[in-house]
Amino acid sequence: MSTHSTYDMLRHIADSWGLLAMLAIFLVLVTWPFRPGHRAKNHAAATLIFKDENDG
Repeated sequence: MSTHSTYDMLRHIADSWGLLAMLAIFLVLVTWPFRPGHRAKNHAAATLIFKDENDG
């Protein structure tokens, strides 16, 4: 097997399976904050920057 064909094979795998892997990771990261039962944690994280102002 020559170097050129190994490169082409690896490039083909990266183009097809790499794209699918990146799509799967993207979908997980986008849907992660919206999972059920984590509304309170998300709200606490979103308002953490204002903690000192609200403490009075």
